[in-house]
Amino acid sequence: QVQLAESGGGLVQAGGSLRLSCAASGNIFSINTMGWYRQAPGKQRDLVAAISRGGITNYADSVKGRFTISRDNAKNTVYLQTNSPKPEDTAVYYCAADRQITWSRWSEGRVDYWGKGTLVTVSS
Repeated sequence: QVQLAESGGGLVQAGGSLRLSCAASGNIFSINTMGWYRQAPGKQRDLVAAISRGGITNYADSVKGRFTISRDNAKNTVYLQTNSPKPEDTAVYYCAADRQITWSRWSEGRVDYWGKGTLVTVSS
């Protein structure tokens, strides 16, 4: 099993920046891809970004050019740097990990492991 623990959420002003972190523990050698989803109030959970062990990235169109996903394999940690956030980025952000490197699993939300989520609130 794999456990994912998010940190770094909170209140940020529009146009500011915030970095989310997610540390993996447990059977970490089974993990290939890691990433982030988000769920705004009253909406479905959507993919934000994902990254493979080798550094290949996949972003939602809504965050391209503003958010950056990165990964430190030595620390088993994935990061999401949110630059120039907008009020519509307000959501609970969930860390996720998968044993495969199949991007369709990420777009369909069929990944293996989930964190509990961290709230990001962007004020205008």
